[in-house]
Amino acid sequence: MTVPLRQIRAEHDRDSITVYQAYRPEIGTPATAHGTFVEPFSRNRMTWIKPSFLWLMARSNWARKPGQDVILAVRLTRTGWEEALALAVPTRADRRTFRDSDEWRRRFANSTVHVQWDPERSLRGQKLEHRSIQIGLSRHVIDRYVDDWILGIEDRTPLARRIHRLLQDGQAAKARNLLPSERPYPLPSNLAKNIGAT
Repeated sequence: MTVPLRQIRAEHDRDSITVYQAYRPEIGTPATAHGTFVEPFSRNRMTWIKPSFLWLMARSNWARKPGQDVILAVRLTRTGWEEALALAVPTRADRRTFRDSDEWRRRFANSTVHVQWDPERSLRGQKLEHRSIQIGLSRHVIDRYVDDWILGIEDRTPLARRIHRLLQDGQAAKARNLLPSERPYPLPSNLAKNIGAT
């Protein structure tokens, strides 16, 4: 079955969606202990959240890249996730969403949430044809993210390392069976249009 070019795939249930972030231990360990982000996490800079586990594994080199060695699974309310999507403006102009480049530039300059579609990754890190979403939350919405949207945070670093070891040992089928179960996220049509989903 062909995967749509820009589709949100995620671990989700009726009330929540799981997104991923990678941090150094000084941020990741307290976040796991408190169930949300605490100092030294900064609320004054943009933070990016991604629902694709494999995309973050490619980015963090399976939790081996310095500063990205703690993998956090952040469980958000679906209400908060969809609020972020409603505020989002894509990082590139999309003719299906904007009348012209000037309209996109105006909206992007004033946006508090950015949306970017990057090539999804395979189990071995190769770029795929279809895209994976990542959402950039600016300092103007970070308080909502940290204080209102987060339901809990789990350290998935041990899982990442276990899957990576299996891959190194030539046990790809066992590695694949351990991946988080991501499936298409049902998007209201207005949100799909707003973020350029297909």
